[in-house]
Amino acid sequence: MEKPTEYTLTWTVTDDMTAKRIGSAGSKIFSTPNMVALMEGAALELAKAYLDEGMTTVGAEVHVRHLSATPVGMQVSATARLRSIERRKMWFDIEVNDEKGKCGEGSHLRIMVSNAQIGAKAEAKLETEVK
Repeated sequence: MEKPTEYTLTWTVTDDMTAKRIGSAGSKIFSTPNMVALMEGAALELAKAYLDEGMTTVGAEVHVRHLSATPVGMQVSATARLRSIERRKMWFDIEVNDEKGKCGEGSHLRIMVSNAQIGAKAEAKLETEVK
C-alpha cells in the first residue's frame, strides 16, 4: 500500500485560539502560535504513516508566514505535504487556508525518535543538577 504524501487537519477557531488570549491588542482572530500548532498537528499526523512500531516524531524547526486574519467561528485547515525524508529528518511544506482562502504557509522539520529514548532524555533532565 502506498503511503500518503499529504494530510489536512481542520479546526474551528474558538476564543481560546485568539491573539487576545496571548496578549495581542484585543484581537478576536486566530493567533500565530495556534496556527503553528495546527501546522505541526497536520505534519505529525502525516508522519505517523512512516513510523515503525515504538517510534514518534518531535518538532525541531518551524518557518511560518501568517498572511491574513481568521476570525473566531471560521474553519481553518492546514495541509502538510511531505517534501523529503533524510535519515531521521522529515521535512514538510504546509499551507493554511480558512474559508476565504490562503492565510498562512511555512515549512516544518520533525525528527524521528523512539518513544523510550525521548522519555528517558526528559527524565534525565529532572535528575540533573542545575548549574
